[in-house]
Amino acid sequence: MEIPDYASDDGVERVLVVVAHPDDIDFGMAGSVAVWTATGIEVTYCLVTSGDAGGDDRDQSREDVARTREAEQTAAAKVVGVDDLRFLHYADGRVEATLDLRRDLTRVMRQVRPQRVVTQSPERLYDRIYASHPDHLATGDAAIAAVYPDTRNPFAHPELLAGEALEPWSIGQLWIMARPDPNVFVEITDVMDAKLKALCSHTSQISDTDLIETLLRDWARANAEGAGLADGAYAETFRAVDTR
Repeated sequence: MEIPDYASDDGVERVLVVVAHPDDIDFGMAGSVAVWTATGIEVTYCLVTSGDAGGDDRDQSREDVARTREAEQTAAAKVVGVDDLRFLHYADGRVEATLDLRRDLTRVMRQVRPQRVVTQSPERLYDRIYASHPDHLATGDAAIAAVYPDTRNPFAHPELLAGEALEPWSIGQLWIMARPDPNVFVEITDVMDAKLKALCSHTSQISDTDLIETLLRDWARANAEGAGLADGAYAETFRAVDTR
């Protein structure tokens, strides 16, 4: 599935990625981001939290953790060609799909005006429980509600239109990460090293880079096999929904 061509003000293709934590993107889809930016697509990251509940150092302040993780995510994004990051600073581990979060995501969507939004799944998967962190579920739920109907509805969150002059925007496609029923894949064979480099930028969270590399290569290889790609290929998969 391709990005719809009906919704571009200036001919530039834009993708907005909405996730809960720093490193979520790099585990799940940094390879796809690298593929897209290499073709001229502008990608923006929106992170609901700054990962302040991450790690196990009880002597480090949560504010320091948040600053560290924002810096790591910024460095990781640069590896795959992204320099526009929006941190919403919700509390890590306490994300709920509230109207406030829907409003804040709608604000970013109207600012960026993407043709595609990629986010996490709001459905708990019991065989992939790590992908179903409660913050992931809440972020996916709120992001999907922001894609439809909030961002396109002038009467949703009226303060965005009346107070900030953010006009409604219709998003053509929604892609959902970590689904057991993908219907679209992105081959990332040529950018697998960049994906791994981006993920390993999160040094505060990753202690065994060899283990992570093995895990990520196994996942990406299995995705490629499921997509029918050649032996030795790597891929990332998504559930794509046409929201036009």
